[in-house]
Amino acid sequence: MNGLLAIFKKEMANFFVSPIAYTVIGCFLIIAGFFFWANVSLLSLISLQAANDPSIASRINLTDVVIHPLVQNMSIILLFLLPLLTMRLFSEERKTGTIELLLTYPVNDFGIVFGKFMAAVVILLIMIGCTLSFAFIMLTLGSFDIGVFISSYLGLILMGSSFIAMGVFISSMTENQIVAAAISFGTALMFWVISWTSSFTGQTLGAIIHQVSIIERLDSFLKGVITLSDVTYFVFFTALFLFLSFRSIETQRWRG
Repeated sequence: MNGLLAIFKKEMANFFVSPIAYTVIGCFLIIAGFFFWANVSLLSLISLQAANDPSIASRINLTDVVIHPLVQNMSIILLFLLPLLTMRLFSEERKTGTIELLLTYPVNDFGIVFGKFMAAVVILLIMIGCTLSFAFIMLTLGSFDIGVFISSYLGLILMGSSFIAMGVFISSMTENQIVAAAISFGTALMFWVISWTSSFTGQTLGAIIHQVSIIERLDSFLKGVITLSDVTYFVFFTALFLFLSFRSIETQRWRG
């Protein structure tokens, strides 16, 4: 446990000593803030129109107009930014040759992988946590479904953690950070858009594609529905790539 914490602290220090964490967090908040402003502006416009048409007023709510599209946009932003967090976790160690030194630490391979993973997850939580200020702003605009808000953010965290685990594995396979980021983004994008092919791949294959699609799993959380199958999917996805990362580092140890 001490070794795992040492790896975690080392990675957190690396994130904030370099401009990576500040840049990623800053970009995320600026873009998310822009979308929040745009959604609130749309809400204001619809409210003005509703003043002349009562039938529109009955359909206006913060959940559908602001929260749902905001979280969807935030998930897409994470799709682009999370590879920037994970690309250096192992690639930099391999390129500089410090991977051999890292493997001599009194910590097992699981501790190395999980320590790096948790450091990136903490950055994710900071990014998402900063957007909770949007909820306080929305309280001044009216009421919204707090259950949908919580489930949407839970889905966002689970999805982000899954992408981080995948990025950790890909980073462990190459010493080039740009290559790691590009492959991580491409693979995440594939899991994101794969559901688009389910309509013309046949019933059986389409059902399988529907089950492995991240966007389909996230959509349930956005609707305020938290199911065991969706949570299990994200947990299994994360655990699978962490296990593959563990095996990758184990292979590095044997070769060393």
